[in-house]
Amino acid sequence: MPAGGDPGDERILLARDAARSGDRNRLALNAPATGHVLDPYPEYWALSNQVARPSADFDPARIQDFLERNSGSWLAEKLRGEWLRSLGKRGEWGSFVAEFPYQEQPDQELRCYHYQARLQNGDGAVLGEVRPLWFSLVDTPESCIPVLQTLVREAQVAPDDLWLRIRRLMEAKRITGARAVASWLPADQALGASDLDKASTNPSTWLDRQPVNFAASRQGRELALIALARLSRDDPMGAYLRYSRLDERFSAAERGYALGQIAWQAATKLLPEAHAWFKAVGDTPMSEEQAAWRVRAALRAGDWRAVKAAVEAMPAAQRDLPDWTYWLGRAQQALGNKEAARQAFERLAGHPTFYSILADEELGRSFKLPDKARATSDEEAERVRQTPGVQRALALFRLDMRTEGTREWNWTLRNRDDRFLLAAAQLAQQLGIYDRAINAADRTRNEHDYSLRYLAPYRERIEPNARSRDLDTGWVYGLMRQESRFVTSARSGVGAQGLMQIMPTTGQWIAGKLGMKGYNVGWLRDPDTNVMFGTTYMRMVLEGLDNHPVLASAAYNAGPGRAKRWKDAKPLEGAIYAETIPFGETRDYVKKVMANSVVYALLLDGRSPSLKSRLGTIAASNGDVRDVGGMGSPAPGAGLE
Repeated sequence: MPAGGDPGDERILLARDAARSGDRNRLALNAPATGHVLDPYPEYWALSNQVARPSADFDPARIQDFLERNSGSWLAEKLRGEWLRSLGKRGEWGSFVAEFPYQEQPDQELRCYHYQARLQNGDGAVLGEVRPLWFSLVDTPESCIPVLQTLVREAQVAPDDLWLRIRRLMEAKRITGARAVASWLPADQALGASDLDKASTNPSTWLDRQPVNFAASRQGRELALIALARLSRDDPMGAYLRYSRLDERFSAAERGYALGQIAWQAATKLLPEAHAWFKAVGDTPMSEEQAAWRVRAALRAGDWRAVKAAVEAMPAAQRDLPDWTYWLGRAQQALGNKEAARQAFERLAGHPTFYSILADEELGRSFKLPDKARATSDEEAERVRQTPGVQRALALFRLDMRTEGTREWNWTLRNRDDRFLLAAAQLAQQLGIYDRAINAADRTRNEHDYSLRYLAPYRERIEPNARSRDLDTGWVYGLMRQESRFVTSARSGVGAQGLMQIMPTTGQWIAGKLGMKGYNVGWLRDPDTNVMFGTTYMRMVLEGLDNHPVLASAAYNAGPGRAKRWKDAKPLEGAIYAETIPFGETRDYVKKVMANSVVYALLLDGRSPSLKSRLGTIAASNGDVRDVGGMGSPAPGAGLE
């Protein structure tokens, strides 16, 4: 039994192991309730196993009984979802329709089963609700296919819409889905069984071998567009050269699509030609990702008029995101439209996020912490401690069942008021569950405690390491908050470990640089060693990358070689460098680390440094993209490049 645990903990762990191994008999022995706070879990595991592989004597009434007794809990939501999925697969629409309204957060698969059930009941209005999915849904659950087929059968989508969906699926590398949609084309536009594969597997050869009259048919032109889009992912210049030879054979709309694809992929590779290609595309409809990269290409080119036009061409929901609101404000400012710029910045200001802090600075204000919420009362703390979902989450964390504990915690905190959230954050901090403390404090809407949102634990470990390596403490904390949320046992899906998320290969490399013999991966599980390795790496990449924290932050996530390759031939504003990082994960990471560093500086030192000054200017590339200092250094959380 874990230290400080409940006498019934061992039964819960035995039941979990039985569920994992599929041992129904052993699970049944450990499922009966004994008064443990986690009693619902063995019962849930047993019922979930039955739903997945029902036996002849399975009684669905047991599902209803569990759902009623555990109403509103995470496990009830999870089991109901599994039960609905089972009902949908079997086409038991009456039972499905009766149960579906109680599912608080149905996923796309369940929503499509619900559409199927409504169609079975003759609800024609469902087609109007489903039609937007035709244009937006990329990852297509099996349950959605009959619904999409109904749109085709009822002529709710035209052949042009079929081709548009095929293109979008091919862009997203969903070839199986594209083949399925291709099978719904009208007979006079039908594709051969292997046509999509041939055009996408070796697109350059396919394009080079096309006969002169390929454009005479819709199929020929569409396959050529798909091949150009596919080739542009690997070789934008090669795609553009072939497009230039073929463009007169396409319609204006088809030319816009092809060039838009090529410009998009060129922009993600930071090719300077991307901006001119995007400008040549005109008002061709674009996906949200394309529209974003059109703005980024204009930013790299320093063309503020094009930045303004590209943001204004976005759909309203995308245009209103903080990223594009800020860059529209900057474009308005650069073009002399001061009042429009001020209005854009005012819409963003006042929050601890990357673009909000920058907007404040554009308005001449430094970032300030909001008034600290009043301390939580004993009654508020007790209200949290007595909440069953919180009790279950804490028990799961005690048993080192972090995944389940995190889900219980997050579910229990949904729709809670600020006072509950602050008390929950305080409790999690006291128990050393720092990631959930941050999670709870981050959710508040009107009352805030930034000392909980931006915790600074392990100061006796972190600050001496930062000082000895002459690192900005706020930056170290900002990076660590993003890496692990201060969970010492954190382990990523690719194997990065500990407070600073060091990959085993990176740990070995750092140990070698420090002259430490006998390295083994277990060192990374020791918080002191983990922090020493992480701060050592931060100092190394900082020195090798112009002593620039933006470049070093990018290197920490994606590797120093990439951070250098993402420079431009000319000096680049730090915020533009961050916005145009090709990897979405790294782009988001760098923005959050740099914003975090400003908040931590204010919390730790009482000073409010300028984020824009910290971002500074990224020096022009000198063409050398070797790893920093010839070190061959990997990224701590990303493995070798």
